[in-house]
Amino acid sequence: MSEQAGKSASDGAEETAQTVAEAMIGKCGFSQLLGMRIIDTGPDFAKVEMTLGERHLNGFAIAHGGAIFALADTAFAHACNSENIVTVAQQCQVNFLKPGKAGETLTATAQARTRSGRTGLYDVTVATNDGIVIAEFRGMSRTLSDPVIPPAA
Repeated sequence: MSEQAGKSASDGAEETAQTVAEAMIGKCGFSQLLGMRIIDTGPDFAKVEMTLGERHLNGFAIAHGGAIFALADTAFAHACNSENIVTVAQQCQVNFLKPGKAGETLTATAQARTRSGRTGLYDVTVATNDGIVIAEFRGMSRTLSDPVIPPAA
């Protein structure tokens, strides 16, 4: 394959990932409710951020575990759907390492570790803008068969 053909295929994969991510977050009321924003996306990769406000805090005035999980899960979803084939979570685990605090912007960075057949394994790191890791998430995905964005009729 020529260098130009490889670059063109890579550019197409990047564009597909971005188009799918925009469509997914545009339809996800929960992500919008929590104030999530896509920062970057590509094949098997996504970066999503969220600024912690009062609505994200638990009774101890630190980030609610569900809010952190939702951020990590959203980045995971964007990474594993980047090829425009509906892919869902089949198992996830999160480890909370440090508390998130109001006013902090958290970034969840998801990356594929391995894919085999219809199963994928993805790692997601949730960190503050200062680079302090507050959670690690691992998700196992299951690829279905429909496209995320159907072809134009």
